[in-house]
Amino acid sequence: MAGKQAKILAIDHVDDLLFFVDQTRRPLRNRIIVLLSVRAGLRAAEIAQLTWEMLLEPDGNVGSVIELQDRIAKKRGGRRIPLHPDLKNSLAEARKVCDGSGPVIRSERGGPMTPLSIVVWFNRVYRELSLAGCSSHSGRRTFITRAARLVHQAGGSLRDVQLLAGHRSIQTTQRYIDGDSDAQRKLVSLL
Repeated sequence: MAGKQAKILAIDHVDDLLFFVDQTRRPLRNRIIVLLSVRAGLRAAEIAQLTWEMLLEPDGNVGSVIELQDRIAKKRGGRRIPLHPDLKNSLAEARKVCDGSGPVIRSERGGPMTPLSIVVWFNRVYRELSLAGCSSHSGRRTFITRAARLVHQAGGSLRDVQLLAGHRSIQTTQRYIDGDSDAQRKLVSLL
């Protein structure tokens, strides 16, 4: 897939993905991996290196944002990402069965997963679901594209999407966003 962008996931694909991971040996962990990608826009390396300290309030409960630290973000682009309700609920469930320290996503043996293991995990899942052209970056592109399409409804701008994505340049954010031919037809008909 060299030189090509990861495909964006349709809503049905995200639903299929979540249904599939709920049938695996580690359903909660795997659900959180998917949601960190599609509902928070995290990269594979950020998912692998995310720690509970970036999620928890001083009282030990899951907060309302991910405080993504510079040390794990690409180009030291740490950022604050509000937690989607589905992701927050899954994290709160996971918090009940751990001590609230160390990595959020752990391997079968209990240690941290590596960024490469997250990439391989996504590749296996997408292959199992016959979603060709998808990669660990598909969830991130999906998050950014959907955010860009909905940002006006929240009273925001593309700059808000750029900040959520952790991009230094608005042009980088724009390259992530897929066009929508239906929306283009509707737009032209309004002119």
